[in-house]
Amino acid sequence: MTSTDLSGPVSTADLYDERGEDLQSVPLQFQDLGGNVAFSGPVRTIRCHEDNGLVKSVLNSPGGGSVLVVDGGGSLHTALMGDMIAAAAVENGWAGVIINGPIRDRTAIAQLSLGVKALGSNPRKSAKESLGEVDVPVEIAGVAFRPGAMVYADEDGILVER
Repeated sequence: MTSTDLSGPVSTADLYDERGEDLQSVPLQFQDLGGNVAFSGPVRTIRCHEDNGLVKSVLNSPGGGSVLVVDGGGSLHTALMGDMIAAAAVENGWAGVIINGPIRDRTAIAQLSLGVKALGSNPRKSAKESLGEVDVPVEIAGVAFRPGAMVYADEDGILVER
């Protein structure tokens, strides 16, 4: 499949071969934890630390096929999304979630029609203070994610437009 056929899942390897340096490749090795391994869409962002209040709020709003990129700073101390928040993302039309941190309820999330890439899992709940920032540029492993840029994810990794 080529990137000119964006009606279905896009192979990140093929897309990179076609577009090269127009795309940034995330070197961090995320785990595929959702029911959809390949997903893409316009970026929405959250920057937070061990607090998933904003994640819950944003994923409970219309997603319109977007991908939420959550920069949790790589902290593995608390989960930033669980099965109820992930189910709300599906109900609200989100294509996927990329979390620089862990999730919880991974068995249930794996059954959902949602792309989820995260660093792993941790059963510990996070704070619910809604501290952080929404729709701001975030950087993960040296790669910039700007709200509105297209992101593509599959088994090979994550690409984002420069």
